[in-house]
Amino acid sequence: MEVVKITPRGYCHGVVEAIRALRVTSEQHPDEPVAMLGYLVHNEHVTREFADRGVRLVDAGSRLEALDQVDSGTVVLTAHGVSPEVKERALAKGLNVVDATCTDVIRTHELVRRLGQEGYEIVYIGRRGHPEPEGVMGEAPQALHLVETVADVEQLELSSEKLAVTTQTTLSVWDTKAVIDRLRERFPRIEVHNEICNATLERQEAAVETAASCDVVVVVGSSRSSNTKRLVQVVKELAHRPAYLVDTAADLRDEWFESAQRVGVTSGASTPSQITREVIRTLEQLGEPRVASLRGAPAPSAQDSGSKQPD
Repeated sequence: MEVVKITPRGYCHGVVEAIRALRVTSEQHPDEPVAMLGYLVHNEHVTREFADRGVRLVDAGSRLEALDQVDSGTVVLTAHGVSPEVKERALAKGLNVVDATCTDVIRTHELVRRLGQEGYEIVYIGRRGHPEPEGVMGEAPQALHLVETVADVEQLELSSEKLAVTTQTTLSVWDTKAVIDRLRERFPRIEVHNEICNATLERQEAAVETAASCDVVVVVGSSRSSNTKRLVQVVKELAHRPAYLVDTAADLRDEWFESAQRVGVTSGASTPSQITREVIRTLEQLGEPRVASLRGAPAPSAQDSGSKQPD
């Protein structure tokens, strides 16, 4: 069985920067409480690492509700971003605020804020209940309409002369295109600002391209992670190959690979590289493997860092 290591995979720049920010913060404030306002990134292994360092996870239905549980010390805003109201309340409480928001998400916040100030009515394509839309929508709550699917577009009633659409950064590229295409049909004047980040785009394209020549694809990451779940989705729907999401090598099942000659492995943008390496080693032990690296070139030492964006 040949194990194909799909590149790019693993940590993106937003996750790397968020983890670095929290590590530095925990080291600089060893004698005061440090809290993550929600999951720093959507991976339990990362959360446990910081719990071992004494960093408390504070999670609730919204970031504002979570902030009610923090009364002193340092609060770290996660890679997914928060609304202006959360930042203002944290500062009003006298907390030391460390903002680990991904720069790609910050760009979307700035875009929505500007469009709102210019009088646009804005359609935002995102996942209900995910923290990234919660934060972005706080920039212009009166101007924003959240949609997830083409069916949601059919329910929209937009009256403004100035219309725009933008997106969550970690969506399926193909699903988002379908929603945007329908918005353009219904509202021909709408301005399109597709904010799906390069890391998400590159990982999805590589997964679909490589899966076409694989029998099975394994995606390593957390079920909490939007971009990780989208990798499973696009392999199944576009490459028409079986895809399995695993958190660790312990989740692998022999029956998935009984007739497989070529198995692809990728991972979400918030998945630690050591977890993915262990999955690859376990797969290699299922037979006499020939390890391949996508596109022929040896993977660089930082191959699991990718290029952009958090989960």
